[in-house]
Amino acid sequence: MRRVRPPFAVSCVWLLMMLTCYALADGIDKQDFKQIERGRYLTIAGDCAACHTLPGSNHDFAGGRAIETPFGQLLAPNITPDPETGIGAWTDDEFVNALSRGTGRDGTRLYPAMPYTYYTKLTRDDALAIRAYLNTVPAVRNPVNPNQLLFPFNIRASLIGWNMLFFAPGTFQPNPNKSAEWNRGAFLAEGLAHCGLCHTPKNFLGGDKTSEPLRGYALQGWFAPEITNNSRQGLGDWSVDEIATYLKTGHNSTSAATGLMSEMVTRSASHMTDADLKAIAVYLKDEPSQNDNQAASALARALALARHQIAGEDGGSGAQAQPWMSLHSNGRLACQAANKDSAYRP
Repeated sequence: MRRVRPPFAVSCVWLLMMLTCYALADGIDKQDFKQIERGRYLTIAGDCAACHTLPGSNHDFAGGRAIETPFGQLLAPNITPDPETGIGAWTDDEFVNALSRGTGRDGTRLYPAMPYTYYTKLTRDDALAIRAYLNTVPAVRNPVNPNQLLFPFNIRASLIGWNMLFFAPGTFQPNPNKSAEWNRGAFLAEGLAHCGLCHTPKNFLGGDKTSEPLRGYALQGWFAPEITNNSRQGLGDWSVDEIATYLKTGHNSTSAATGLMSEMVTRSASHMTDADLKAIAVYLKDEPSQNDNQAASALARALALARHQIAGEDGGSGAQAQPWMSLHSNGRLACQAANKDSAYRP
């Protein structure tokens, strides 16, 4: 007599197969320890806890921390896996879109205090690895209303226009003319670590001044200094090792981190690998400053004028300038041009 498999057992096998296929649909096994550990590292490098963990609350990623903006106050939302007040009920697509497109649950537009303008450089696999890690943290029931802005800034529809003006979605594209180390540093600084969110000046609408990357900006009562290779106001006098040491420990022979930067070191940079910190340092040392570019341009013009004067090609005046005088006076002009906008004038 033929034995018939009970329908219940068949249903269980089918359900198990469907769950397995769902978990692997994006190429990410959410139960894989390596993926969870990778997501943990990406979460640390992205400094997610800085905004999403309220100091003294003992509830990681449960939200509630105030974020001051020029337009009012926002509260960081709960990103624990609580299904009602956190992101436990979000789909993978919704989570990925939050990081890469600036939209949250049911397509709600996010304010750019959430650095999706930088996180957009992450891949989908990166985002899902972060999601896999966040699924492992304790779920905390903590309802948070992030939007504390006053009219008209509390109207999220206005972000449609803001994104059109200031947001360019897309994953990180390596520069083929740079080293692998430089590209890793660029991915971290321009994307995951979102250095420009604090260190790049903003326009009156809160968008990055893309013509002045990493030139310094004041926020939440602190000033994030210029971190280009500017030798006067930036990191020009710091070596790669000095930058990496500062990020790892919060201090070096030149400076010590305070305020928001100290928090970033404690929660994020100090837990990153030495290789990643060096990569960021290599990238920053290659970041030109506006003043350096002005100085180089002015010096080039000065030297060209000096060469013409030395050769007697001064527009037909017949005057023959002394070489040392031409070089000195025009070199001085070059220095003045370089220092024109500097807060540290000699």
